[in-house]
Amino acid sequence: MSTPPNGFWAQAGADPGRTVLVGPGGEEWTAGRLHADVNRLVHGLRAAGLERGDAFALVLPNGVEFLTAYLAASQAGFYLVPVNHHLVGPEIAWIVADSGAKVLIAHERFADAATSAADEAKLPGTHRYAVGDIPGFRPYAQLVEGQPESVPDDRTLGWVMNYTSGTTGRPRGIRRPLPGKPPEESYLGGFLGIFGIKPFDDNVHLVCSPLYHTAVLQFAGAALHIGHPLVLMDKWAPEEMLRLIDEHACTHTHMVPTQFHRLLALPEGVRAAYDVSSMRHAIHGAAPCPDHVKRAMIEWWGACVEEYYAASEGGGAFATAADWLKKPGTVGKAWPISELAVFDDDGNRLPPGELGTVYMKMSTGGFSYHKDELKTRKNRIGDFFTVGDLGYLDEDGYLFLRDRKIDMIISGGVNIYPAEIESALLTHPAVADAAAFGIPHDDWGEEVKAVVEPAEGHPADEALAADILRHCERQLAAYKRPKSVDFIASMPRDPNGKLYKRRLREPYWEGRERAV
Repeated sequence: MSTPPNGFWAQAGADPGRTVLVGPGGEEWTAGRLHADVNRLVHGLRAAGLERGDAFALVLPNGVEFLTAYLAASQAGFYLVPVNHHLVGPEIAWIVADSGAKVLIAHERFADAATSAADEAKLPGTHRYAVGDIPGFRPYAQLVEGQPESVPDDRTLGWVMNYTSGTTGRPRGIRRPLPGKPPEESYLGGFLGIFGIKPFDDNVHLVCSPLYHTAVLQFAGAALHIGHPLVLMDKWAPEEMLRLIDEHACTHTHMVPTQFHRLLALPEGVRAAYDVSSMRHAIHGAAPCPDHVKRAMIEWWGACVEEYYAASEGGGAFATAADWLKKPGTVGKAWPISELAVFDDDGNRLPPGELGTVYMKMSTGGFSYHKDELKTRKNRIGDFFTVGDLGYLDEDGYLFLRDRKIDMIISGGVNIYPAEIESALLTHPAVADAAAFGIPHDDWGEEVKAVVEPAEGHPADEALAADILRHCERQLAAYKRPKSVDFIASMPRDPNGKLYKRRLREPYWEGRERAV
């Protein structure tokens, strides 16, 4: 098949009757129908006062509204701010306010958190829209109904501004400059070429994780732009994933190791009932994959099981199944549009085989952290940046990781930053000092443990532990909350106040290998 027109909009004009999206309930959208929805949303957002360079935020599950917003931002020069819908009101409010989002679109499923966030961010009622019913929010239909289906004027490329946390615990938006040119002048699906995924070629992309994740939306958006229909899952379940792969002959998807683990736990009869031979690229990342899990998936699904290492900021490595079997434990070689390097603590570039801090750079442009110039300049050497992982490159250029971002917890493929949890713990009046870190969990890889030094006069008992956990429920999203609390008489710190967190963590990992 010849190369399709570049970008979703050109393809929609060339073949408006082609099915491009299958929603979680099975409803299908043609390119023409989705294109019309996208154009109406652009007109509606402009009528709400958005101009080029402005941002709007989403608190939505996987569904057509999410993809409509993505495509609208991409052709109107807006910044789309996807928000993790597991966050609580104050956390969402921070992102909405910090991004300067002029409009918030939320689903009724997340009504309480969205309302709290909109109130705290002081977002006018005229700029709150709900899919479903949220008191104080206008219906989403009012944003788009009555708006023309015509292609908007002054089309210009927009970006997604994802928020990523850091050691300070406050998430920061990754903001890239807008190029100021029509979207068709950028090859928006080129990202998937890194993994050998070609335009059209009878490909079908399965979206099996939340679209608010950087990589999940990037994979889905790129697939859409090179002519691949999307099949959306709302809530992931292992057998349902197999059913959808079988029914729609899905060819590629983005996964995390926890999903592998749960697929492999299905009874053999259930696994054998579905045909997954259509899969060409089951690309996993976001967390380390245990050796035995990866080998079992390769035995079941074959060479389609592939791995990447990357950061929301950009850059990365990729390993095919053959690469990994040849060099077990590798996360691959640098992408064609990226470069990898390992530096020591003095900024000297290290030769192959020597352990140091992993740095990356992209040839496609830079980024900055929104409203945080210090963080933008920090952890850089020239055009290279690091997210703090330790590793080494072998003589063939393959990257091996030996540690992760210092103290970061990865549970079910989700990055959890202890500083944010510790900040919440320290707001409890009975907590004098606190530490949070990951301990082993057979299913999720890690779960959050809190160790607390009680304030004077407060007994270290079960009642206090329960009260601290209740306190965290009001402060943190469920996946960030400590699952248990242990007490310590005095937190191990050096004279300068640095916490020896490894001393706290190691006893919980005794006899277990912490995945890296």
